[in-house]
Amino acid sequence: MEVDALLMASPPDLRRRAEELAATGVDGLFTFEGPHDVFLPLALAAATGCRLYTNVAIAFPRSPMHLAHTAWDLAALSGGRFALGLGTQVRAHVERRYGATWSSPVARMREWVAAYRAIAARWQDGAPLAFEGAHTRHSLMTPAFDPGPLPDGAPPVWLGALGPKMVALATEAADGLLVHPFTSDRHLAEVTLPRVAEGLAAAGRARSELTVVGQAIVACTSDPALQGDLDTAARWMIGFYGSTPAYAPVLEAEGRGHLHPELRRLSREGRWDEMAAMVDDDLLDAVVLRGDPGAVAGRLLARYGSHADRMALSTPGGIADADLAALVGEVHAR
Repeated sequence: MEVDALLMASPPDLRRRAEELAATGVDGLFTFEGPHDVFLPLALAAATGCRLYTNVAIAFPRSPMHLAHTAWDLAALSGGRFALGLGTQVRAHVERRYGATWSSPVARMREWVAAYRAIAARWQDGAPLAFEGAHTRHSLMTPAFDPGPLPDGAPPVWLGALGPKMVALATEAADGLLVHPFTSDRHLAEVTLPRVAEGLAAAGRARSELTVVGQAIVACTSDPALQGDLDTAARWMIGFYGSTPAYAPVLEAEGRGHLHPELRRLSREGRWDEMAAMVDDDLLDAVVLRGDPGAVAGRLLARYGSHADRMALSTPGGIADADLAALVGEVHAR
């Protein structure tokens, strides 16, 4: 099982931080669409030898052509070790943060993936570019703008998915599925994994044709005195995710559906600390993988060991490099 870590640092420190993370033994590095650009850090991490991917890049504010060019360059820089991870975000952020348009997210994501594949087929195989969709069209590609084929083929496209329609799309049309980190053992087993199996069966695909990246919120430390601070950061993340309607089913799976309306109200009022305080110990244990590296490795493998190809660690409170190295070593050894 391969283990991936978040690459997050201010731009002057990115190359050094990527090298430090690679030295812990992680297999991959990923970025997210946060306070810094989602693609630039991966260019600086290309020399580490790790698998690189966006987790996720928000698709709709970017055209498929922009995404294809960036994916192509990162794949070339990394020797074919880049995967393009895409997500939709929610309407408020797409419209009000990115200043982009929002409509029919699943249908639109299907179109973005198809357009990306059409562009990739033109560059990799010389196929005519003639994509006509409801939201985007691509029919012009002159030699001056064609980067040509990559030695390792077109970069794969992975989709972040939680709801049934997006999981169905990922299992049908994408090369990989990024399981949302806001999950629990119960929600994964009873909701997500059955959807993956159903989607693959409906698409006539084998499980080996889909890379499944299992993600988890992790509060891991070898110092018991630090556990409380990490738990607080994890409670904050649960409150944040639990306030979003699309993620309410995870709370419902754990018998906490009643928390969502109040979390949503508090989020609109910016009362983040109160949201974290609503996450009790049982919910924390259900969602978050907590404890020392050995304990967390056991929980990771129990949750994803037979269901995922990779595991991505979401560490809202951070994780010491020594603890990350110990965690990765435990997973690799079992």
